[in-house]
Amino acid sequence: MNLRSVLIFAFAICSSAVWAKDEKSISGLRDALVSLAPRNVDPHEAELLSVTAHNLSRQLAREYGVTWDPSIHNFLIKIGAKKRGICADYTRDIGSRLKEFHFKTLVLHWGTAYAKEPDENNGLVVTARNQPFLDGIVLDGWRKGGRLFWCPVKKDREYVIGYRYLSGQLGVHPHSGITAWKEDLQETAWLQDNQFPKVEPKRK
Repeated sequence: MNLRSVLIFAFAICSSAVWAKDEKSISGLRDALVSLAPRNVDPHEAELLSVTAHNLSRQLAREYGVTWDPSIHNFLIKIGAKKRGICADYTRDIGSRLKEFHFKTLVLHWGTAYAKEPDENNGLVVTARNQPFLDGIVLDGWRKGGRLFWCPVKKDREYVIGYRYLSGQLGVHPHSGITAWKEDLQETAWLQDNQFPKVEPKRK
């Protein structure tokens, strides 16, 4: 077996493992979205959102040229070696695609943690209709370099209120149990633009 055959075989094995991980995550996110409001959330919408967000996150990482740790990629952008791929790019690009579906039972929000700080992060937050932001699920394409991360907003242990600088280590902080995620209302308004039908005033 020559080197090329070995590389092709290794790539196939890795691709299969990645696909298996994504398949499990896709079904998990779908179920989590439905569980936000089992009587109200359309399972088909939940499936569509989950599949699209996972696949697009991978695609965007390739388009951005992400090959290293996301924080290293951010540094490359800062010095001009890369153009796009920060957290806000993932959030805007995934959000742009998802808003095209005009979901009826799921609502898109823009979340920001540690706004205007060196370790600021942005992500999409999805809720069922009429649910508060903090009861939603955060979607983060940046954190794992294109492999979509998701979890309930209140259970995101990487983004909690507390001191984030201990012994000079960025990102090391005690877990207060209080989420650092907050809604950016201006960006949320963009995400929800045309999502809900306008109510026409009654004619007298």
